[in-house]
Amino acid sequence: MAEHTSSSITIDAAPAEVMAVIADFARYPEWTGEVKEADVLATDDKGRAEQVRLVLDAGAIKDDHTLAYTWHGPDQVRWTLVKSQMLRELDGSYTLAALGEGRTEVTYQLTVDVKIPMLGMIKRKAEKVIIDRALAGLKKRVESHPDA
Repeated sequence: MAEHTSSSITIDAAPAEVMAVIADFARYPEWTGEVKEADVLATDDKGRAEQVRLVLDAGAIKDDHTLAYTWHGPDQVRWTLVKSQMLRELDGSYTLAALGEGRTEVTYQLTVDVKIPMLGMIKRKAEKVIIDRALAGLKKRVESHPDA
């Protein structure tokens, strides 16, 4: 099994508010930085994204890829790579845990593998940068209440 990287952050919002931002793929280019385009290609019977095409520009990693999403209740979403130009693997998840008083711990887990040779240490560093930026962007987006 491939190694993965994970990190957590506490957000001052209820889990449902956090998941609503995570599930709003059309707005990813507004807050993620690395995602330049996001198009939902398929949805499930609850209207949640099942396949999403993302155009990513994360410095060393630039790619146009499609991810398949699986929703596990209201507090977890997982994704796996369907197709990509540059990536061999891009599997991850967001898991939310209510901390009470309107606070949520968000854990982001990610495994990245590229088609070009890259040292494991460099891959883990790239994963860490992607995770840290995503969590910081998510926290800022949720706590700024963009739809209020």
